[in-house]
Amino acid sequence: MMNVQNDNNELPKSPEPYWRQSVDLPSFEKLTHDIEAEVCIVGGGITGITTAYELTQAGVKVVLIDADHLLNGTTGHTTAKLTAQHGIIYDEFINHFGVEKTKLYYEASTDAIHYVKNLVSQKRIECDFKTQDAIIYSISDADDQKVRKEYAAYERLGIPNELKNSIPFSIETQSVLAMKEQAQFHPLQYLNTLLTEIVNNGGQIFEHTVAVDVEETPELKVITKEGPKIKCNYIVAASHFPFYDAKGFYFSRMYAERSYVLAAKIDAPYPGGMYYSSDSPKRSLRSVTIKGQEYVLISGDGHKTGQGKNTKEHYEALQTFGEQVLGMKEIAYRWSAQDLYTLDKMPYIGHITENSPRILIATGYRKWGMTNGTFAATLLKDIILENDNKYKELFSPSRFVADPSLKKFITTNFDVAGHLIEGKLERPTREIKDLKLDEGAVVTVNGERAGAYKDEQGNVYCVDTTCTHMKCELEWNDGERSWDCPCHGSRFSVKGEVLEGPADKPLKQINVN
Repeated sequence: MMNVQNDNNELPKSPEPYWRQSVDLPSFEKLTHDIEAEVCIVGGGITGITTAYELTQAGVKVVLIDADHLLNGTTGHTTAKLTAQHGIIYDEFINHFGVEKTKLYYEASTDAIHYVKNLVSQKRIECDFKTQDAIIYSISDADDQKVRKEYAAYERLGIPNELKNSIPFSIETQSVLAMKEQAQFHPLQYLNTLLTEIVNNGGQIFEHTVAVDVEETPELKVITKEGPKIKCNYIVAASHFPFYDAKGFYFSRMYAERSYVLAAKIDAPYPGGMYYSSDSPKRSLRSVTIKGQEYVLISGDGHKTGQGKNTKEHYEALQTFGEQVLGMKEIAYRWSAQDLYTLDKMPYIGHITENSPRILIATGYRKWGMTNGTFAATLLKDIILENDNKYKELFSPSRFVADPSLKKFITTNFDVAGHLIEGKLERPTREIKDLKLDEGAVVTVNGERAGAYKDEQGNVYCVDTTCTHMKCELEWNDGERSWDCPCHGSRFSVKGEVLEGPADKPLKQINVN
């Protein structure tokens, strides 16, 4: 293996995704007054924007709101693989759902790829769209067997593929399974065109507008943090974690994982293809063009949010991989993403509960939001317009599969209980005066547990570390400078502002002056 050390291989100081740095997105005002629409969409990522585009194309009056800037969430932090190869999943799905439902999952993902490809062609969208093979490879004997079972599943489902035993990198592999005719693109350049279309079609868009609740009777309304209400016939919660639960108990039916990305320049020309390791820790590769030059996105090293080792070590693990395997010469960007997993690994798309048929959700994409978010939009549109859609039952949030849903429900919530108790018993040994510049930690303030961060100018931000969702104790994330919940994945800024749900209330600030 090649081992290259280079001064330019230092990690960038702050996490910033390349996608957001490379496109000029329009800005929109905050909602300041009550309004009406046929459909209110909450969440300005790929699901919300594509749904708004589809509905406005059909003449529906739509309001789209986002709590922050559009495309600043998971869509803005993706690796942007547009593929139906979602890790090793098809053999597992056949065992749990049967061949026909598993084939529907593949077809939905494939429909999403064709949807984007056709739109790029029709609208002449310059978004670096490229057809690529998606390739999963095994290193260990155990994962070699998994990949071979996945190959058998591909054959059974009729998925075009190629089984090999090597990849064009200095990695000793066993089985290598390629899914043919997949794609990659620049998601924000693509979605920027859809935003223009939404506005041209009469859709209204508001940023910095936080949805906090829903009134279901006598009229359906979205309640925003600062007071304005949006009266509508349908609500689409496309806010990553649903901003409203409607007694669906989604916090107990999903868990959150974080993963990490480096955009790096390497020694040799990239050989093409999108790669994903079946073995853990996961490693993912794809090329990207930055200012006319070829870079590689190196990603992986995922873990449950708020759990695991020092988060900077995950970036450093990818850095070591890039140096040893790819001859990495320079790291231009680093960022991380948060993804939600359902109990059975199938997304929840449809009615939030059977008793709230006019409130729709789309969530639980694992790490494959580019395809899942796209076909979710077309399914949501069909539900609202009362069109037939063959995928409706498969993705229904009300489904329950005894195996694996029950087992995963028990293990997930047992893990939550363990972290809840562990956090309450922890006794911090540090105080604010012990913090270095640009360091955060759990500390003791007036005899109580608190979270403190000291910035590079010596300013201290101190918060109550009890999560406002269900009272779990937060952990410091030094890689992103945030407070993360190990129970349900909520995240907060150093000032206590909500960065990720399910929490919808900020942390209490503690005055230490």
